Amino acid sequence: MSAAAGALSANGSAGPASAGTGGRGGGSWRAGLVRLHDAMAARVARGGLAGIVYLVAQRDRVHVDTIGTLSLDGGEPMRRGTPFRIASMTKPVVAAAAMMLVEEGRLGLHEPVDRLLPELAGRRVLVRVDGPLDQTVAAARPITVEDLLTFRLGHGIIFEPSFQPPYPVITAANDLRLVLAEPDPRTPHGPDEWTRLFGTLPLMYQPGERWRYNTGSLLLGVLIARASGLPLPDFLRQRVFRPLGMSQTGFALSAADARRMPGLYAADPQTGQLRPQPVSTPQEWTRPPAFPSGAAGLVSTVDDYLAFSRFLLDRGVRHGRRLLSAESVRLLTTNHLTPQQLADAGPYPLGGRGWGYGMGVSVVPDDISEPGRYGWEGGYGTSWFTDPHRGLIAIALTQTVDFLFDGGSDEFQRLAAEACVPY
Repeated sequence: MSAAAGALSANGSAGPASAGTGGRGGGSWRAGLVRLHDAMAARVARGGLAGIVYLVAQRDRVHVDTIGTLSLDGGEPMRRGTPFRIASMTKPVVAAAAMMLVEEGRLGLHEPVDRLLPELAGRRVLVRVDGPLDQTVAAARPITVEDLLTFRLGHGIIFEPSFQPPYPVITAANDLRLVLAEPDPRTPHGPDEWTRLFGTLPLMYQPGERWRYNTGSLLLGVLIARASGLPLPDFLRQRVFRPLGMSQTGFALSAADARRMPGLYAADPQTGQLRPQPVSTPQEWTRPPAFPSGAAGLVSTVDDYLAFSRFLLDRGVRHGRRLLSAESVRLLTTNHLTPQQLADAGPYPLGGRGWGYGMGVSVVPDDISEPGRYGWEGGYGTSWFTDPHRGLIAIALTQTVDFLFDGGSDEFQRLAAEACVPY
C-alpha cells in the first residue's frame, strides 16, 4: 500500500475525513483521490507549499485532506478547521449578498448607484487610460448595480503592458492609499472616506464598455452597507454566514484563532525559494479592518466555503430553507461578458473564462469540465470551482501565492475533476 493509499484509508474516502462513500464508481473515486493526494503531497515535500487543506465533494461524498504544516519550518500541522485568508474568494460571497438585497427591492440591478453612492454621480472618463487626469469626457451613462457585479463600471486593475503601470490614474489612487489592487497593506480609510476619495478620480473607461478586475467588489461592499443600513460585516453575518452555518468566516478573528493561521509565502524571484511575507500578519487579523473589503477581506475554512458552495449548487437553498431564488443564482453563475469584452479582458486573470456576478464562469470545454463551471481564486493561494453538471465542488486552501502561477491550482482542479464520477 502506498503512503497516499494509507492516508486515504485512515483519513480519506473510507475514513473520518470523508463521508458518503456509497454509490457507483467508488474505485474510480478512490483511485482519483490517491492521485490527487500524491500530487499535492509532492508539492509540499519539495518545498513548493508549506501545507494545504483541500476538499472534493460530489453528491453525498465529501473528501477532505490535510497535508503539511502551518509554516515552512514545521510546527503545527494543517487541520481541517485551519483558517485561511481567502482573498478574492470573498467576491462571490459579497455578490450573493447583494442579490439578496436585489430580491428585497432595496437594490435594482439596472438602477444607477448614484442613489446610494452619490460620490459616483456625474462621472468623468479619461480620454486615454494612460492620459492626464484632467483630459476627460462626460460618462455616457451612470454606473449601475449590475456594472459593479460584472466589473464593467469602467475602473479596475490593469494587467497589460504590466501590472498596475504608473499611469496618472493609478498613481493618484496609490497616493490616496485606496489599495485598489493587492489587499495588503490595508487602506486606512473607513468606507465613507474611501468612497469620497475614490469619487475624486475619473473612470478609466465608459461604464459598460470593458471588464476590469476588482474595483467593482470594493464598491459593492459599500453599496451593500448603505442599502441594508448595516456595516458589511454585520450584514454578511446575519444574512449569509449564520444561515449557512459559516461560523468560522469573517473579517477578523479571535486572538486564539489568529494564532492558527498559516504563514503567508511567496517565491523569491531570484532564488525561487519560498519566503515569508511581511503583510497580513495574524495580529492584524485580530482587529476589525477600517474598510471591510468586499473584494478580498474574508478569512474562512474549507468547510465554511463548502457550505457557501453547496448553497449555490442547490440553487439558493440551504438545509431546506430558501435564501436566494434560483434565478438570482443563475445570474450569479452565468457569463455576462460579450465576446469582445472577453477579448479585451486579456489573458489574466480570466484565463479564457467569462464572468458572472463576482465569479468566473467557463465558456468553452476544457480539461476540467464542459462550459458552465463557475468559481474563483484568491491571490494568497486559494482556489474553488463548482461544476454544476456533475454536482462537483473542489476547494484548495494554501497560503502560498505561487500556487496560482506554478501550475499547482491547475493541477489540483484537473485531478479533482478526474476523481469525480459522471452522472
